[in-house]
Amino acid sequence: MGSSHLPGVDGDDNGRDRIVFHVDMDCFYASCERLREPELRGAPVVVGMGYEAGESHGAVATASYEAREHGIESAQPIGQALDALPRIGSTPPDHDGPVGHYRPVDLDFYKDVAGSVKSILHECAETVREVSIDEAYLDVTDRTGWTKASDGRPLAEGYARYVKDRIDREVGVTASIGVAPDMATAKIASDYDKPDGLTVVAPGTVRSFLEPIPIDELHGVGPVTADELRSMGIETAGDLATADRDTLVERFGSRGGELYDRARGEDDRAVTPTGDPKSLSRESAFTQATEEAEAIKSKVKALAADVAERARERGALYRTIGIKVVRPPFDVNTRAQSLSGPVDAPDLVEKVALDLCAEFEGDRVRKLGVRVSNLDFDGSDQATLTGYETTTDERDRPTQNGQPDRPEGERIVDWIDTDERPIDDTRSTAEGRPTGQRSLSEFADSDR
Repeated sequence: MGSSHLPGVDGDDNGRDRIVFHVDMDCFYASCERLREPELRGAPVVVGMGYEAGESHGAVATASYEAREHGIESAQPIGQALDALPRIGSTPPDHDGPVGHYRPVDLDFYKDVAGSVKSILHECAETVREVSIDEAYLDVTDRTGWTKASDGRPLAEGYARYVKDRIDREVGVTASIGVAPDMATAKIASDYDKPDGLTVVAPGTVRSFLEPIPIDELHGVGPVTADELRSMGIETAGDLATADRDTLVERFGSRGGELYDRARGEDDRAVTPTGDPKSLSRESAFTQATEEAEAIKSKVKALAADVAERARERGALYRTIGIKVVRPPFDVNTRAQSLSGPVDAPDLVEKVALDLCAEFEGDRVRKLGVRVSNLDFDGSDQATLTGYETTTDERDRPTQNGQPDRPEGERIVDWIDTDERPIDDTRSTAEGRPTGQRSLSEFADSDR
């Protein structure tokens, strides 16, 4: 998308302060379930890990805000959740209160929805750091500014609202966004006004914003560290900011110094990508579902050209070309063809994408996507394009919807542009776990 002007952008940065967005999806798993079952909107929804329909084992991965009103929390045993909020259709004889809708985790489906969200994020920022399936940092310093618009609000706020609106309109899920000059404050800000929140912390206001924040909400502080800090009389970020730095370093090592700095709004970490992407994709939704062949063909061509250009800009060759077709309300279908070797061939991307879409001729389509995957950034020899040869055609393979689908070795997760990192590797390891080792609660939705 380059540096073209967008809502909230005047193209004139008024200072050196960075502009960081932390985008955090609201009750993401529950929101995904509502995409394919719209009748669940407004009802209590509980998504369980290790849970099977009709059973009572497993743990809560996420609970909608309606379910949380009844005491349901992430990582809570399903049996305990059922005691507080019985499952619809299996309530005790004497129960006359609210009931909940329980669903098992469907991670492939959630990752597919996440891929659509992250495709938007990659269009809205040159630098995106994906830290989990439902959250990411964006550095948008080159896209907007801290200059105030005519309504007195920073232009960065308008740009954040533009990102939020696109996610809501094109994907159908809501996000909360924190905007700040640094990563740590942006993360706290995204939690500040959930759900569907937008909190902006402008330069010069970071310290005052952080002062009343409870210590366990500071980025990098887990339960054990929070308890230790409270034993030192430190209850808020403001207390931590005025504590003795040397004492904190003596007690917690270098982590103590980092927490002290973050409590003061001093976080100079750069937003860095998590590595080379596994795939590159571009998606676009129709205003209304359509079966018009020319409209579908035109959109596929535009998406194919965009994806091929993104691959060329990144110096990536690709071995697989794929499409995604979403039929109303949210019937996701993917198709792909793998080539005999890596190529950089925009015309071929268009041809293969159109060929794959032919299967859905006459179907009503809500959204389309084009993807290149099995990327090669090492400058391998490009395969010949003369009479290109496919090594697999997934049309004979099953999908989640009972339709033929992906080639062997490919999953819906491959639509997500970069490697999945289940936890933020900048997170504190002072809780006794090495970075990368996950507790049960870290598999659960992290929404507050």
